[in-house]
Amino acid sequence: MILEMKVPSPGESITEVEIAEWLVQDGDYVEKDQAIAEVDSDKATLELPAEESGTITLKAEEGDAVQVGAVVCLIDTSASKPEGTEPEVKEPPAPVAAAPVPVNTSNTTYASGAASPAAKKILAEKGIDTSAILGTGKDGRITKEDAVNAVPSMGQKVDVNGRGVKRSKLSMLRRKVAERLVSAKNETAMLTTFNEVDMSPIFELRKQYKETFKEKHGVGLGFMSFFTLAVVRALKLFPAVNSMIDGKEMISYDFCDISIAVSGPKGLMVPVIRNAENLSFRGVEAEVKRLAIRARDGQITVDEMTGGTFTISNGGVFGSMLSTPIINPPQSGILGMHNIIERPVALDGEVVIRPMMYVALSYDHRIIDGKESVGFLVAVKEALENPQEHLMGNSVKKALEL
Repeated sequence: MILEMKVPSPGESITEVEIAEWLVQDGDYVEKDQAIAEVDSDKATLELPAEESGTITLKAEEGDAVQVGAVVCLIDTSASKPEGTEPEVKEPPAPVAAAPVPVNTSNTTYASGAASPAAKKILAEKGIDTSAILGTGKDGRITKEDAVNAVPSMGQKVDVNGRGVKRSKLSMLRRKVAERLVSAKNETAMLTTFNEVDMSPIFELRKQYKETFKEKHGVGLGFMSFFTLAVVRALKLFPAVNSMIDGKEMISYDFCDISIAVSGPKGLMVPVIRNAENLSFRGVEAEVKRLAIRARDGQITVDEMTGGTFTISNGGVFGSMLSTPIINPPQSGILGMHNIIERPVALDGEVVIRPMMYVALSYDHRIIDGKESVGFLVAVKEALENPQEHLMGNSVKKALEL
């Protein structure tokens, strides 16, 4: 019996996926539920498991874009499993030598680099100087075809000169992330405001309770729970930051679905902590750990990465001291965390050394005014510098469920 395997739907809004990589080869024997391919959608990378055991025949190539519901392979379920054969290991492709750079061997004359009238007009419209074009016409003249094919460059062209060059196709997920980031820059009135936070109170709480917290709850007491709950508090105080623009209307939410930007093997992932306003320190830490593991292992689903109302990005884990995070559309705000550095600060007329972190809020100025953005970031700062009062109700053990 020949079984047709079709692309399952990764989510309601997704109609097309891309075959990122076949994990088996044409003619291999596969077991039921064995991962046979990785497919990229515009929101996540998912594994495609074999529906039955048998010999597989591939019907799509790596890099092909296929519609949801399309047949991507056939499985002959009547085939018996070969005995004493090892699964064939997919060898990496041999490096391909860089193509030689064409050299214009024609004699240089007064006409070299001169553009025809039609070519000159096209280049002027594109804003390209004739000196940047290598003409293919007689004696190096620039033809109309040269002008049509010319692409404006943001900088000088790299001189390869026989050196190795690798060209690889961007995954569908990477292309979608790129489109969204460019869209956020071009379609929003994005501004960023900064502040700094004295992390000493959080350091003291973690030093005192982190071992007990981990023993009882099975998760560590990290910084993310403090920041998430501080953001939830600030969103309640400044609801405009928890809003979005939809055409000529503003949509405000009375719940807080916090997106957490994490780095996965396939690029940037933004899983969502649902209803963070109802979670405790334990609940936030458990959810962050669960989502981070699923993102790292490539098991995150589309539903787990859509629908956030605000984003927290922690560039500090990579050593970033200061940055301007880009809004995750259609959201209107994103908080950037950074690394913690001991710095001298003035406190009560004295210079003391404190663990300090810069924080940044990028926001859409179309619906969030300066007063609200600055007030929001100050509220986050207040909560982090006095968590016992603002986040724990002056009862640390009760808040940590100890």
